Amino acid sequence: MLGLAILLAFNLIGIGLQMGLHLPLPGNVIGLILFTIALFAKIIKLEWVETTANWFTGHMMLFFLPFVVGTMAFFPLIGANWLSIGVGVIGSSVVVLVVTGFVTSKLQRHDEKEHHRRVNQPSAEQKSVGGGIS
Repeated sequence: MLGLAILLAFNLIGIGLQMGLHLPLPGNVIGLILFTIALFAKIIKLEWVETTANWFTGHMMLFFLPFVVGTMAFFPLIGANWLSIGVGVIGSSVVVLVVTGFVTSKLQRHDEKEHHRRVNQPSAEQKSVGGGIS
């Protein structure tokens, strides 16, 4: 329940900021940005929200049902603009894939360098004896 309360609180804070400050971003996006900052700043611990977030991720299809059903009302509009919609969807998907691949590659290299640094760093015991890895 704590995880759900935290996620809802950040969502409501984001909506409140968006409405109060008339920001151009949707409130839930603002809440998500604030939540991410709080996670990185260690204000919120991952363990507090992990179970709830995993549940939401596991049931994501449920959250898309209203969107898909609501889309049926716009079939005439979609039919008239299918080319521009298709180009936008495909183009944005390609951009997301490229950026995700780039970021993942950079993070993986960073993790490998960090692992290599830790493995090759002499332990405290070796330092106190005066020896090191030669």
